[in-house]
Amino acid sequence: MFTDLRPLLFVLQEAYLRWRDVDPSGVAHPRAYLVQVVTRQALNQLRTVRRRREDHVGAWLPEPIRTSPDVADDVELADSVSFAMMLVLETLAPQERAVFVVREVFGYGHREIAALLDRSEAAVRQIAHRARDHVRTGRPRFRPDPATADRVVREFLRATHTGDVPALLALLAPDVVQIADGGGAVAVARSPVHGRDRVARLLAGVTGTRVAPVTVERTQHNGLPSVLLRSASGALEYLLVLDVGDDALVHGIYVVADPAKLASAIGVRPLTRKDSPS
Repeated sequence: MFTDLRPLLFVLQEAYLRWRDVDPSGVAHPRAYLVQVVTRQALNQLRTVRRRREDHVGAWLPEPIRTSPDVADDVELADSVSFAMMLVLETLAPQERAVFVVREVFGYGHREIAALLDRSEAAVRQIAHRARDHVRTGRPRFRPDPATADRVVREFLRATHTGDVPALLALLAPDVVQIADGGGAVAVARSPVHGRDRVARLLAGVTGTRVAPVTVERTQHNGLPSVLLRSASGALEYLLVLDVGDDALVHGIYVVADPAKLASAIGVRPLTRKDSPS
């Protein structure tokens, strides 16, 4: 799944140009031919994007997707676009990701995928099994009911605003992780911060150093509760996305501060199951 549409548009353009230059009468199965072209171009794009990501300054997060409240009601759809799931997909090797998507989303058989990728059927089965296990392990935990999630977010905002470390510790899961992406343009923690104590003290420290007032807007991104933080001038500074589990604890805090990615965090993007990567 691409959150940045430019690689996808490039793949579609390449597929169109190749189809335009081929004699359709010589193609026995047009759909299979086009799927093969798109799959191989997508693999090339995934390898290119991965190389660029290796040069990314600090931790990396996908571009946020502002979602409507009804997305959270569809648990499967909400999980598929969550930051946790998208980060899991990003850890798959390009060929694993291609096999997973073509198999799980488009329903192609192992033999068909083997022909697409010029691999043996046995190799494709192994790749598919490995990718499926990896994704299953990283799937988000069960979500709480909306009222519980709302309460946790309100208490979290109150605790971070006042720098109340004991209150934060009570809201954070022992294995909580905070990942911040400043894109090299904004100073944030460059590595993920793990553990309740370290995350609580980091949040309290950031609160204590903030001088300018901010405007807080409660929203939803990637099917999860989120908060937009604006400066006194109204400029969007940060997006916080909170992964709240059914134990009413915060298990993940995703901070987007990269101005390029914040630009995509404003408008609500309607989603359906066909947008889901799994």
